[in-house]
Amino acid sequence: MSQFKADISEKPGILPLEDILLLLEGGIITSRDPVLEGQVQPASIDLRLGQKAYRVRASFLPGLGQTVEQRLEKLSMHEIDISDGAVLETGCVYIVPLQESLSLPQSLSAAANPKSSTGRLDVFTRVITDGATEFDSVKAGYQGRLYAEICPQTFPVLVRKGSRLSQIRFRRGEARCSDDQLREMQQEYGLVSGGRADIDNGVAFSVDLVGEQTGGLIGYRAKRHTAVIDVDRPDSYNVQEFWEEVHSLGEDRLILDPDEFYILASKEAIHVPPAFAAEMMPFNALVGEFRVHYAGFFDPGFGHSSSGGSGSRGVLEVRSHKVPFLLEHGQITGRLIYEPLTRKPSQLYGTDIGSHYQSQGLKLSKHFKAYLSL
Repeated sequence: MSQFKADISEKPGILPLEDILLLLEGGIITSRDPVLEGQVQPASIDLRLGQKAYRVRASFLPGLGQTVEQRLEKLSMHEIDISDGAVLETGCVYIVPLQESLSLPQSLSAAANPKSSTGRLDVFTRVITDGATEFDSVKAGYQGRLYAEICPQTFPVLVRKGSRLSQIRFRRGEARCSDDQLREMQQEYGLVSGGRADIDNGVAFSVDLVGEQTGGLIGYRAKRHTAVIDVDRPDSYNVQEFWEEVHSLGEDRLILDPDEFYILASKEAIHVPPAFAAEMMPFNALVGEFRVHYAGFFDPGFGHSSSGGSGSRGVLEVRSHKVPFLLEHGQITGRLIYEPLTRKPSQLYGTDIGSHYQSQGLKLSKHFKAYLSL
């Protein structure tokens, strides 16, 4: 703990890689197995599944004064050993204790989100804690284990002990950039490309339904009743077996079929400067009954030219609820919230860490083989 207090930055903001390593050294983050190389990212740490999964009757939050284990005693239907791998079926809800635990000081809170590849597979994943009243949120001073709630929506997935579906970042205080700061950053860095930036409680991004750089290919729609996807096998599956292409057909619009899952891309290129992190905020349902993105965290350096990311687009994971919904080219689908890091990390997203999605356009998860439309 003395090492933690002496060396970690006292500035408000998101903790970078160097401070996360100090949290590990100081016992703030503990793990049942040693932390692996590459598990700590520029501003987050990947969370690993433990050896047991519990099939439960329904999603739940423990609530104040209740532990996850206490709720599992009433809601668990059966226990699954995933040490050597097990299939999680679509439409079912599973709770998996994670290998990492936290012993946070009162000065630090944490927030989790699915990894990019998890969201692009339509695997609905959230982190919960003992006493939690919100998903993916860890209160300052929390002492205890972490658990993943996992619900595959489209593809059955094969997971095992050590699989990484979620990541967690740590925050000291509140340091969200104001709209005035974002306007200054837009002038200095170009947070989003193409015309005047729409800044109002965050930086707006919109959907590309033209596909000029992809020959009119604007997205993919997931197929139903597919084979299983092993979440730990990159570059292993044929795109055509799991996805249907979606083309613009010159209409610059797309009607989303109810409860179908789409991968689309942002019209704008997104840039996260090295000393900042960004998050896609949940879309406002008042302007459309559809959901955009499950994984919404952008590490420092995403889209940064010096780390190989000039022109990086945001990939949108889209689902319309209950009714068909008409999307049009350039329609705003979300807003980016930027926060400073307490200090610039020594490694950035991209070439520094061999990131899969730097300099991306329209791109499926890393599990699918490189593919060119015919």
